[in-house]
Amino acid sequence: MFDILLTVIAAALVAVTILARLPLFEWWARACDFPRVQFAVAAALVLGLSAFTSQPWQVSIQIMGLAVLLWQGWRILPYTPVWPRQVQTAQTGNEDYCFTVLVANVLTSNRNASGLLEQIERWQPDLVLTLESDQWWQDQLDPALAAEWPHAVRIPQDNLYGMHLYSRLPLVDTEVKWLVQDDIPSIHTWLRLRSGDTVRLYALHPRPPAPGESEESLWRDAELLLVGKRITKRQDPCIVMGDLNDVAWSRTTRLFCRVSGMLDPRRGRGMFSSFHADYWFLRWPLDHLFSSEHFTLKHMYRLKPFGSDHFPILVKFCYRPSRSGEHENPEADAEDQEQARETIGEGRARKQKEDR
Repeated sequence: MFDILLTVIAAALVAVTILARLPLFEWWARACDFPRVQFAVAAALVLGLSAFTSQPWQVSIQIMGLAVLLWQGWRILPYTPVWPRQVQTAQTGNEDYCFTVLVANVLTSNRNASGLLEQIERWQPDLVLTLESDQWWQDQLDPALAAEWPHAVRIPQDNLYGMHLYSRLPLVDTEVKWLVQDDIPSIHTWLRLRSGDTVRLYALHPRPPAPGESEESLWRDAELLLVGKRITKRQDPCIVMGDLNDVAWSRTTRLFCRVSGMLDPRRGRGMFSSFHADYWFLRWPLDHLFSSEHFTLKHMYRLKPFGSDHFPILVKFCYRPSRSGEHENPEADAEDQEQARETIGEGRARKQKEDR
């Protein structure tokens, strides 16, 4: 019986590994992108337990367990310190070219605003981006941040997709856009650094593929890829930040990076898993800050929890266009570009049909 049970578990791990590779938008397929670390750990346990099985089960279990471990390990290894860093480390000095960003999904129902404000006070970021922030959160944040973070974009919503951006530095030509779905906002703005240079910011929070949210990942994927195409077209120094409701190693996020040429500071540094704050065994990186080749990284931290199901993420970037050549930008081939166009087109078409 133990032999059969372990074989079934090994086969299930193979099945979810294959499922994650299929070009499907259904939430149950895309959910297989998320727990790759958990799948790898499970595969390692299966391999260890296979020593207690008998032939011919043992060989089959070991082949399946090893295959899953190798594949999942290959996907998550770039997000560990053993991998080369994709965003180069910043040099000391020239602080006028540097800025710190704190991204926090506050969880709308969470009422521990003081816990977040304490961390803002301690770390003194130049920008604070909150996701899931409604009118209650705005009423708590505005009085506390108005004096030192006077530049703000406020989009209070009670549908879990409210968004607030507070900045010490001037925001220029700011727009709130609804790229794919009418109830999902995004912030598009320029940030003027202390040096006088301006850089482009995109703040996103697309809807996740999950029961009760969206049956498919299509609209999330379309929003990410639409921004990616705009970044490629404009070629501006830019930062993309927010709760993308997707993991760093997913098919969609990697496609976004190739299409946009954006760099992931996690690669070569660590996972900095930001969700779920309450369950150590169910964590993965959902909150992101991507940068173009114009930036180097001074530091990246996962901050302490404050009642939300997400940890805040703190990143300090430095604008260093002279070091652009030190980065190896991901590049999209013709197949990637076609896949991006099809996803964006289908996302817009399906949205229009549903609106009728």
